[in-house]
Amino acid sequence: MPHSSSFSLGGITVGSGSLFLIAGPCVIESEPHARKLADAIQRITSDLGVPYIFKASYDKANRTSIRSFRGPGLAEGCRILRAIGESNGLPVLTDVHTPEQCSSVSDALGSVDAMLQIPAFLCRQTDLLIAAAQTGRAINVKKGQFVAPWDMLHAVEKIRDASSLSSVDPRISLTERGASFGYNNLVVDMRSLPIMREFAPVIFDGTHSVQTPSAGNGVSGGQPEFIPVLARAAVAAGIDGIFLEVHDNPAEAKSDGANALHLNLLRPTLERLLAIHTAAHR
Repeated sequence: MPHSSSFSLGGITVGSGSLFLIAGPCVIESEPHARKLADAIQRITSDLGVPYIFKASYDKANRTSIRSFRGPGLAEGCRILRAIGESNGLPVLTDVHTPEQCSSVSDALGSVDAMLQIPAFLCRQTDLLIAAAQTGRAINVKKGQFVAPWDMLHAVEKIRDASSLSSVDPRISLTERGASFGYNNLVVDMRSLPIMREFAPVIFDGTHSVQTPSAGNGVSGGQPEFIPVLARAAVAAGIDGIFLEVHDNPAEAKSDGANALHLNLLRPTLERLLAIHTAAHR
C-alpha cells in the first residue's frame, strides 16, 4: 500500500507500494571495492526490477574499538560516493554524525541524488536532525536501540519543523534495526513497523538487526543466518524498503562483516522477499 508521505529520490518513489533496496558495504574500504559491489548489486536489482540505492559510509564514528577501521574520511569518501552515483546513475546513502558534516556532505555529493542517514545512536540529537533537514536532502533516521517506536514521531516532527522553516519539502524515512535486549544482543519487535509507518515510510535493516553489539574481541558479532528469516517477516508485516549490508567476503570485511549478507545470497534473498511482498499486497 502506498504511504501518504511518499517521496522521490532519483528515479525511486519511496513509499510507493513497491519494495526498494538500500544495500552496499558497511564502510567504503576502497574505491575499486565499492564500485565492484555497486556494480554487482545493481546487476541483480536490475534483473529483478528492484529499485536500488547504494549505501556505504565514509566514516564509521561509533566503532567498538579505537583501533577499528573507520573509512576514508568525508572528502575522499564523498568523492567516491559521488563518482559511483554519477557513473551508475544510482541514488546514494551515507551516514552523518555531526551538524557540521551535513552541509559539507551535501555539498560534496553535488548533483547526485542522495539520502543522509542519521545513525541509531544519534536519532534524538536535535541539532543533527535540524542540520540534515536544512540541506534539503532526503533523510533516513534509524530508530535507536533504546527508543520506543512511537517516540520516533518526535524525530520526524523535528525534521518537518526544521524543513518548513527553511522552505524545504521534507523527505523522511524511518528504519528499524532492533532494540537492545540485555547485553550484546538485539531483538526485533515487528509491532514497531506498522507503528512507525504511521509517521513515515519504513525500512527494515535486516543486517544490523542480527548484530550482537560489542560481543567480539573489540568488534561486534552477528548471526547472519537469521537475516533472511527476519527480512521475510518484515516484508510480510508491511514495509516500504529493505536495508542490507552486503559484502563479497564478509570474513575479511573491515567493518560489520559478522552481520553482513554475502553477495552470493543477495539474489535468492531478494527473490523470496519479492514473492512475499507480492502475496502480501494481493
